Amino acid sequence: MVQPQRAPQPPLPAIRAKALHLALVGAFPFPLPQGSQAFFEAQARALMAAGARVTLFTYGRGAGPGPPDLEVVRTDPRLSPRRLASGPSFRKPFADAALVAKLIGHQRRDRFHAVLAHNAEAALAALAARVVTRFPVVYVAHTLLGPELPAYGPYALARPLERLGRYLDRMLARRADAVQVLSRAAERVLRTTARGRVACIPPGLEPSPPPTARATAAICREHGLTPGRFVLYAGNLDRYQDLDDLAAAAERLDVLVAVATHSPYEAPQPLLTVHVGNPDEARALCFAAAVTVLPRRRPGGFPIKLLQYMEAARPIVARAGVVDGLADGRSVWLLDREATPDDLADGIRALLDQPELARALGRGGREVLEAEHRWPGLTERTLELVEAARALRSGGRQQLVRQQLDRKT
Repeated sequence: MVQPQRAPQPPLPAIRAKALHLALVGAFPFPLPQGSQAFFEAQARALMAAGARVTLFTYGRGAGPGPPDLEVVRTDPRLSPRRLASGPSFRKPFADAALVAKLIGHQRRDRFHAVLAHNAEAALAALAARVVTRFPVVYVAHTLLGPELPAYGPYALARPLERLGRYLDRMLARRADAVQVLSRAAERVLRTTARGRVACIPPGLEPSPPPTARATAAICREHGLTPGRFVLYAGNLDRYQDLDDLAAAAERLDVLVAVATHSPYEAPQPLLTVHVGNPDEARALCFAAAVTVLPRRRPGGFPIKLLQYMEAARPIVARAGVVDGLADGRSVWLLDREATPDDLADGIRALLDQPELARALGRGGREVLEAEHRWPGLTERTLELVEAARALRSGGRQQLVRQQLDRKT
């Protein structure tokens, strides 16, 4: 049994979309096989499919050349962080300032109607450029900074970083013309301070044919894995992913727990680190896994890896608060947010011992993906949010003009 499906989405507003030139701003290296960049790129393509013209603004470095079908404006590579991983960097303020300059310069030459700023740094850059350009800014909040920011600093600074994160969450929501959040947890927090519309629009994924059994077996063999005989986490190794809990759970299990990642670093022992060279390898491993797992407990975002698990119809073990749309016992094995490594191990073991239940949860997750995460419907809602931001910005300008006229008279 799965969650009820929504009614069919209305057709996309082709005329409205074709009239729009949208800027998508990402204050990060691009391209990069990481969740934020994958969502950024996928949203750009979905908006283009709806008829909008889309220009991407990113840092000047990335893992290889950018996609040839996308219009990408990059900052000077010399100002970009040399380290591609997420987190603070000495060069980031220079790269962000360069993004502001690129946005202002490009707007003067080739006007765009709105900006979708992906994550906090991009929103800060877009809001700074808005002082000059006056374009509407939609803040695409990938996460809540209050819970996540402490993961990037020493434990001694956890409380101050959490307070800073909460301040930034409130400030960005208040100053943006609209906010797109990816989870209900973020919606509850940001709606209290936002001045414009807040819409919960999760990332999308259009399912494609699964990799062949031969291709999957070859990739597993290359990494010393046997299809159907391992548990998988796929994603980055940042501290907010709570991989230490997964490592502690793995010590209590008799099955191999693998971590598929593009990161050059190693996951904590006894997890087996599998360095994947491209997204296709990680996808094949998702289809080959017996159970997939999401150990993170910090709410506010929507992990892209979750969509990949759902596409592969793999049973998922996850903590509450980070798996919007999935229901315990129907499409996910759900643990309490404060679940211990023992609880995590017990959930994985239960699915390994009950293959029928595992298959049912996997099918349930796949059905939720197909009902709730198809790009056409999500794009329609995104365009509606863009229109709301434009209306708010236009109304603000008209109010300012009226105030100036009143002062003169």
